[in-house]
Amino acid sequence: MKEELIRRFVSYAEMDTQSSEDSESCPSTPGQMVLAHKLAEELQELGLTEITVDEHAYVMASLPANTDKEVPVIGFLAHLDTATDFTGTNVKPQIVENYDGQDLVLNEAQNVIMSTKSFPELSGYKGHTLITTDGTTLLGADNKAGIAEIMTAMAHLLAHPEIKHGKIRVAFTPDEEIGRGPHKFDVAAFGASYAYTVDGGPLGELEYESFNAAAAKITFHGVNVHPGTAKGKMIHSSKIAMAFHLRLPAGEAPEFTDGYEGFYHLISMQGSAEHSKLHYIIRDFDRGQFENRKSNIAAIVEEFKSTYGADNIILEMNDQYYNMREKIEPVRHIVDIAREAMEGLGITPVIRPIRGGTDGSQLSYMGLPTPNIFTGGENFHGKFEYASVDVMLKAVQVIVEIARLAEHKA
Repeated sequence: MKEELIRRFVSYAEMDTQSSEDSESCPSTPGQMVLAHKLAEELQELGLTEITVDEHAYVMASLPANTDKEVPVIGFLAHLDTATDFTGTNVKPQIVENYDGQDLVLNEAQNVIMSTKSFPELSGYKGHTLITTDGTTLLGADNKAGIAEIMTAMAHLLAHPEIKHGKIRVAFTPDEEIGRGPHKFDVAAFGASYAYTVDGGPLGELEYESFNAAAAKITFHGVNVHPGTAKGKMIHSSKIAMAFHLRLPAGEAPEFTDGYEGFYHLISMQGSAEHSKLHYIIRDFDRGQFENRKSNIAAIVEEFKSTYGADNIILEMNDQYYNMREKIEPVRHIVDIAREAMEGLGITPVIRPIRGGTDGSQLSYMGLPTPNIFTGGENFHGKFEYASVDVMLKAVQVIVEIARLAEHKA
């Protein structure tokens, strides 16, 4: 199973499937459709049924039940795209067997070193087989580790018919990293009573709480004049943008918050004297505080409009997803099944809120309650991303055990 899992993951990771906020299409990038068709072919080879790939790169398939019991249909999902934060082009995964617990040289030529000082959790993987980047790209374990684990789990269930299970649905979705993953997902066609995203991080993660999330883009229009004659005439949009950012509470940013603390996060900024733009994401677990954060942004915008002109400051703000706990709490047994599956395998569940979002955040509000389970990845979205194959194998086992327990409890 280990070699199969590595082979699958590496083949997916090498494909460029970064999504793009600049595209209005779905999928937002063509590489996602290429991977979708590759997965459909592999699902066909495995022997799954009801395989579909729609025009938006949503892949669905079924593993038929092998029991006479009436078992609720359950689903497992992962997303095709990789993050926009760092390049995912020309990914070259590196395999480190029996990791020695010391600093890892990812790229000797460019002196890219992943140190245990900067990443203290790294030494905890001593003895594991790790898959790392070559120091020039992200790895894409978010979420291709999840894809590989679901595929390997389905192969294992097919090879072991003595493990009884109900009907299982799998799905692979586009554009999760830009918040659009479930936008065109057909919950009715998927036909599951509940599902799990395999999109978490270290061993034991089990999550059913997510942020409430919004995005805000603020455009500033100024007046550019030759600096030699600018007095009393120039209105420097970048300086206005900087002043705007300084109005937000400095300590309420990702680098200063954890647990249930929310934040404002400046994703990007572009600017000149004439035109500037700030792009934020707004996050909070508490719905009331979430609304307050949005109101604060809007109030500062109105204040700046009164100073610099209503037409010169433009706010675009929209909600992205909400805390899925509200929809999962009434069916808490689906979290309990995952917890029991982990405990039965000797894994200590780590139940904590997701300081981010998964497709499950939106799917739970679309009628498909969807907690999240671990994949074995660390340091997502950058060149220090890596995954433990040992933990990935545990994720495969958890998927299999969830399927078995769902049938056993029916």
